[in-house]
Amino acid sequence: MSLLFEPYTIKNLTLDNRIVMSPMCMYSATEEGVVTDWHLVHYGARAAGGVGLMILEATAVESRGRISPRDLGLWDDRHMEGLKKIVDFAHEQGCKVGIQLAHAGRKAELEEEIIAPSAIAFDEGWKLPREMSPEDIQAVVKAFGQAARRAREIGFDVIELHAAHGYLLNEFLSPLSNQRTDEYGGSLDNRFRIVKEVIQEVRSEWPVDYPLFARISAVDYVPEGQEKQGITIEDSIQIASMMHEAGVDLIDVSSGAVLPVRPPSIYPGFQVQYAEQIKKETGIPTAAVGLITTPEQGEEIIGNERADLVLLGRELLRDPQWVLRVRHGKQMTYEGPEQYRRAFR
Repeated sequence: MSLLFEPYTIKNLTLDNRIVMSPMCMYSATEEGVVTDWHLVHYGARAAGGVGLMILEATAVESRGRISPRDLGLWDDRHMEGLKKIVDFAHEQGCKVGIQLAHAGRKAELEEEIIAPSAIAFDEGWKLPREMSPEDIQAVVKAFGQAARRAREIGFDVIELHAAHGYLLNEFLSPLSNQRTDEYGGSLDNRFRIVKEVIQEVRSEWPVDYPLFARISAVDYVPEGQEKQGITIEDSIQIASMMHEAGVDLIDVSSGAVLPVRPPSIYPGFQVQYAEQIKKETGIPTAAVGLITTPEQGEEIIGNERADLVLLGRELLRDPQWVLRVRHGKQMTYEGPEQYRRAFR
C-alpha cells in the first residue's frame, strides 16, 4: 500500500490521501475580488485530478489586504457565490477544500493606502505602509473572523491562516519587520499577540471540530553581515506550540520572504527539514511544501514521519492529473472521474 494514498483524519475531516494542492495565487479575480471562470476551470481540474485536499489561493480579508488588485477576496458577502461554486463542484468529485485567509500588509501592491506593523517598506521602490494603530489591528482581527464565518457558510472543510512569506501576520512575528514598542512589538509573546487574537476570533466563527491550519515561514533568510536577527527554527518551534495552544491543528511549514532575499540553497524538498523538526519537537501535525515533485519524495516524507501531509504547488500547475497518473503507475484501483476512466485502463 502506498503511504501517500493512506487516508488522513484530522478533527472531523478525513482526506482520501495525503496529497494536498498548495495555495497558489492566480491573480485572476475581478478588481472587486470575485471569482472568475478561470478559477472555476483551474480549481475544478485539480479537484477532478484526485488530490485529497485543495487549498485555495491567498484570499484577502480586507480590500487593502490584497497582494494585487486581482486577488480573491472574502471581505464581503458578494464574494461567497463564486467560491461556493468551486467548493460544491470539488465536493462532487470527492475532494475536500480549504481556503487560505490572508492579509498582505506591506507587500500589498495597490493604489490604496496599505498598512503594516511598522512604517517600513518591503524593499527599495516599494510603497511605504502606514504603521497600524490599535484600532487598525482590531479591525483586521475582526475581518479574519468575518471571513471565517463566510467560509463556514460556504462549506469549506479547512481554513488556513497565512502567517508566512512576509505578509501581515508574518510581519508582526518577525523582528525584521516589526519594530513596535507597544504590546504588539518587542518580545516574541508580544509579536505573537495579533496572531493569537486572529486565531481566537476565527475560532469563534469556525467550529472547534473543524480543522484550522496555519502556514508559517520557519526561518527568515537574513543576509550575511546584517546585525538584526530574524525568525529562527527555534522561534518557529515556539510559535507552532503557541498557535496550537490557541486553536491551530496543523502547521504548514514554508520559509522566508519577509525580506527580498532568496534562500541560500534551493533543492528538492529543501523546506521539509523544518516541517520535520517542528513535528518532532512539538508533536503537532505538519505539512511539508517546497519543490516536491515526485511520488518517491512524498513516500519518503510520509514514511519517515517527517510530515503528515505533502503539499504540491507548481507540479500540479504542470499536471492537474498528477495524482491519477501516480495511482495508475502504482497499478492502484482507479478513483477519479468516470469521464476519464478510459485513460487509465
